[in-house]
Amino acid sequence: MRNVKEPLIGQPGLPPAEGEAEHLALALANSAIALTGGHTVDLLGSPAQANHWLAERGLAPVDAGMREMCATQLRSLREHIRSLFASRAAGLPALPAAIGAVNDAMTRIPTAALLQWDDQRGPYRSTPHPTTAIVDHALAVLAADAADLLTGPDADRLTACGSAPCNRFLLRHGRRHWCSTRCGDRARAARAYARRTASP
Repeated sequence: MRNVKEPLIGQPGLPPAEGEAEHLALALANSAIALTGGHTVDLLGSPAQANHWLAERGLAPVDAGMREMCATQLRSLREHIRSLFASRAAGLPALPAAIGAVNDAMTRIPTAALLQWDDQRGPYRSTPHPTTAIVDHALAVLAADAADLLTGPDADRLTACGSAPCNRFLLRHGRRHWCSTRCGDRARAARAYARRTASP
């Protein structure tokens, strides 16, 4: 049996990667974080953490009462989106299962605002998301954002962080290809160490 490090609980102390503010799907992809020493942080590791993550982004009420099945669906979509981002960043073909999962998530909720009637307000249109459909709505929003990112003008800027063991994605700004100052410092230190040990 392999020696696998236990996931760490809590925030890793990393700032959001470039592009996360504009693209929720990028933030979702970066919610599983690899750290040095073989440690990981999963911001969706429990139903409460998944609920908190969604609530912070306006995709669920704070008291949604997320269950493990819901958190599992969110983590599954995250892995499919990560797969698509990795394929795009590396210029490789995407896995059909990942494309299917994103398309499935986007079609789970109606996209048209439906006609509703309130005795006091009268007729109005809204997209319904009852409590039981909160996760479906969040998955659809995240999947649509991933599709927009992969097909939009920012797609060419999508890249993986260039500092091992980091597994986060970002939108490249200029020549920068690290998700944080910490990762940039670590990559520069590794290059400097390699130069020192390579010279006689």
